Amino acid sequence: MMDFDYPEGATPLSQDEANELLLTHITTRDELNFWEQKNINEALEWLDRTKPKDILNEAFVRQLHKKMFGRVWSWAGKFRQREVTIGRPWERIPEELKQLFDDVRWWMKHTTYSHDEIGVRFHHRLTLIHPFPNGNGRHARLMADLLIENVLGRPCFTWGGVDLTKKGNSRSRYIQALHTADNKFEYGSLLDFARS
Repeated sequence: MMDFDYPEGATPLSQDEANELLLTHITTRDELNFWEQKNINEALEWLDRTKPKDILNEAFVRQLHKKMFGRVWSWAGKFRQREVTIGRPWERIPEELKQLFDDVRWWMKHTTYSHDEIGVRFHHRLTLIHPFPNGNGRHARLMADLLIENVLGRPCFTWGGVDLTKKGNSRSRYIQALHTADNKFEYGSLLDFARS
């Protein structure tokens, strides 16, 4: 049995979701983080080879999550099937994603915001939708990086330059910036953090 010690802002897994761990030798959060990062590194290699631009669709969102976590979790790439403390109602995930993709296309077409703000707003909304049982923050950051770099032609974000899966000041700043965007629809702190 794994010791689930969740960092600040992480959504706890249900027991059923936790039971879908493919690597049964994992018993600690550090071991889980190691194997998930190893899987994410494979996804990054795939992205470097393919350089996808057609990312604003449900199929790609699922595919990327599966590439990031599919060697660790059997639910990778599958939308969550339960309510969580953050996130839109699970039954509305496909509809919410479609609306997000339409909004991002509108923002880009009409230059509604700067490229960086489009990326940060995309990331924020994706984390609010919270489509998967776990890995939503890492997935949303990578999706935002793909939008910024592959679609908008800007350097990807640095997200504080540290591992945000670990407890610490940078994770606290990131979570606070997300909360500010949630509650006040102010994106300055998240923009600053994304480029720090």
